[in-house]
Amino acid sequence: MKYKDLEKLSAADLDKKLKETRVELIKLNGQVETGTTPKSPGQIKNLKKTIAKINTLQNKGKQ
Repeated sequence: MKYKDLEKLSAADLDKKLKETRVELIKLNGQVETGTTPKSPGQIKNLKKTIAKINTLQNKGKQ
C-alpha cells in the first residue's frame, strides 16, 4: 500500500489495517515454514514494508 493512501486513513483505520497486515504476514510466514510456496513470493516483503509505513505514520502523529 502506498504511503499517500495510508496518510488518508484515520487512526482507528490504521490500527485495523496494521492488525490485518500482521495476521496476513503470520499466515504467509507459516506457509514458508511448512515448506509450501506462497502464491506470490514478493508479498512477504511488501507486507513488511506496509507495516513499517503504518508504524512510521503512527509515530509521526504522536509527536
